[in-house]
Amino acid sequence: MAVSSDSCRSLNHPYVTVVLKLADHSGHVRSKVFEMTIPEFQNFFKQFKEMSAALENV
Repeated sequence: MAVSSDSCRSLNHPYVTVVLKLADHSGHVRSKVFEMTIPEFQNFFKQFKEMSAALENV
């Protein structure tokens, strides 16, 4: 969680910084970084859990 950001000096609310490492078909890895509020992160996490469950059934 962050209490400051590059885009804001003081967030006044906790934020979660997420770093995703993505690999393309050739194996090249790049990072994608973004910040979310706690409710946004909880929704994001819920969606990932649902995708994981769906993939297990494939």
